[in-house]
Amino acid sequence: MPPMRIGINAHLLAFTSNYRQAGLSRYIYELVQQLPVVDPQNHYTAFVGNGDIPAGFLAATPSNLSYSRSRLPTVKAPVRIAWEQTILPLATARERIDLLFCPVNVRPVVSTAPVIITIHDVIFLHYPAAFHPLKRLYLKAMTGWSARHSAHVITVSEATRRDVISMLGVPPHRVTTVHNGVGSQFCPIPIEEQEVFKRQKGIDGRTILYVGTLEPRKNVSTLIEAFAAIAADPELNDVKLIIGGSKGWYYDEIFATAERLGLTASGRVQFLGRVPDEELPLWYNIATLCAYPSLYEGFGLPPLEAMACGTPAIVSDRSALPEVVGAAGLLVDPEDTKGWSEALSRVLKNESLAAELGRKALEQAARFSWERTARETAAVFRKVMSARHRRRRRKSRP
Repeated sequence: MPPMRIGINAHLLAFTSNYRQAGLSRYIYELVQQLPVVDPQNHYTAFVGNGDIPAGFLAATPSNLSYSRSRLPTVKAPVRIAWEQTILPLATARERIDLLFCPVNVRPVVSTAPVIITIHDVIFLHYPAAFHPLKRLYLKAMTGWSARHSAHVITVSEATRRDVISMLGVPPHRVTTVHNGVGSQFCPIPIEEQEVFKRQKGIDGRTILYVGTLEPRKNVSTLIEAFAAIAADPELNDVKLIIGGSKGWYYDEIFATAERLGLTASGRVQFLGRVPDEELPLWYNIATLCAYPSLYEGFGLPPLEAMACGTPAIVSDRSALPEVVGAAGLLVDPEDTKGWSEALSRVLKNESLAAELGRKALEQAARFSWERTARETAAVFRKVMSARHRRRRRKSRP
């Protein structure tokens, strides 16, 4: 098969301090960097917005990757949607793209090239009330249509694959699971560096860490209530709940819950806001445990990143999280506040259990890498285009 020109719609790649710098942006960031490296015979064009791209990111650009910058402020969702449906098809034709990769759920209605999309989750179908009505309508209509009219669908977990097949009506043979990875920066850090960081941040005891966007499905209020139930335990009076993450939507209840329980004023619950990328591995390393009580996840990067640092993880027993954490963490019903209190207390009070979970966490996390994600994604590209070439050859025969 001849070399291909592959386009990537990277307009959700964000370097700004808001909720877009979460899992979706990380996925795009890693694949834009990794795909050209693991697939050097093909040329990649990343279609990006008009925001500034850090010099370090540009410096790492391989020779078979180029950027196509938009002059429009596609950081604004309506502008981005309009760009995807009008300008992207034109840019695809202008750049002579052979295959268009849309890494976040939606493809343009018109495209001169076959399209492969990645669907990360179908939260808008499982928990529609958690979305603004207009956003819910857009996601339901466009994700479903895109899935059924794309050459292939990549999902980031088997849980999401099952949803795409059963809820969006895509034939199983057109859906492939390619797990997300975990960056090499997430690893155990020497104790000396951890102690310096703890002094800088004023951390003098044990910590329960949550990292993720603040929105209803993340179920952070339940975590706060579970922590409140054990906060008065004399054996746990040094423990703080640290909540890191940008504000998404419908987040007021989270802050109200902490205030109502007196945990904000006492300092037992602290909100970090968005955690800078360079600090995130340190926060995972100094945490006694990572808690992730989400009601639904298409994958679940934060607990995997924490586990790669050797930090024990307690996660909900739903959707993709058991698939990601495996037997290396504790699984708890996300709606069982008492169960969460008991699990938190159990790990905090049992050092041997925490150490065992930490060892298992490192082993489980080692199964995931962004290089592997990129290689398996490139394999899907080749599979789809090879099948397309075979069909064309058959049709061209007399």
